[in-house]
Amino acid sequence: MPHQDWIQDPNSADTKRFHTDEKSWSRDPYVFVDSGRPLSGDPPLLKTRVHLSQQTADQLWQELVRVGWRPCSPQWSPDSDI
Repeated sequence: MPHQDWIQDPNSADTKRFHTDEKSWSRDPYVFVDSGRPLSGDPPLLKTRVHLSQQTADQLWQELVRVGWRPCSPQWSPDSDI
């Protein structure tokens, strides 16, 4: 999985960025999940970052899709900080 994926709630614009933890990937795959909301013309409102096993991150993604979230294009710069 070494990459990033984005998913967004179409009702609220809440967005999650799933990206690999490159330091752990080869021995024990973990994923960072950043949550926030893009703001037009302003830096994004970044709320949280969690560190999940790849399996748990996959389950979270599947649950978000099940409740109506949709994959989307990147919504903020990867250098944006929580």
